[in-house]
Amino acid sequence: MIKLDQFLKFVGIAPTGGQAKIMITNGEVKVNGVVETRRGRKLSDHDTVTVIGKTFLVGDVVS
Repeated sequence: MIKLDQFLKFVGIAPTGGQAKIMITNGEVKVNGVVETRRGRKLSDHDTVTVIGKTFLVGDVVS
């Protein structure tokens, strides 16, 4: 399991934790199609994350 803010840094969408926090709290990130504003949201392999028009399947990126 990985936290949402860590995931955004891992895939290179957010260069820093601060930037990830801003993106999440501004409602720019969706998890499984729903806006997620909790940066500590734990993601599992079957979750999808959509941000800046890109969609990632967590299990394909973090394994």
